[in-house]
Amino acid sequence: MTAGRTDVGAVVTFSGLCRDDGGTLDALEIEHYPGMAEDEILRVCAEAEARWPLQGCRVIHRHGAIRPGDNIVLVVTASAHRVAAFAAADFLMDYLKSEAPFWKRNRRRADAPGDGGWVSPKASDEAALDRWR
Repeated sequence: MTAGRTDVGAVVTFSGLCRDDGGTLDALEIEHYPGMAEDEILRVCAEAEARWPLQGCRVIHRHGAIRPGDNIVLVVTASAHRVAAFAAADFLMDYLKSEAPFWKRNRRRADAPGDGGWVSPKASDEAALDRWR
């Protein structure tokens, strides 16, 4: 993203990891519709590029069974200035947490109580996304 470029003054990266809720999680299962999820990520990256003066934008989001400690998402933004790069990365993560077409289910360890279940966006995630509307 920066090779051979002299117009980039800031690169912001965010790496999201699968956390273990109290030692009970075997895996976070992430489902998606192939093609649809990729198209939506490209669309929201284009929106970020329209809102901020970015020289680069990349989002990589995994799907399938993600174990605690494993990477789930990588967001990278590049701009001439840090403010735009940080804001765009923040915007992208707020979108990914609330509206990206991924469905998440907690799969508990065999010795853990409960069966996990589907994960819904938190009210705080929805509120964070609202500030960009």
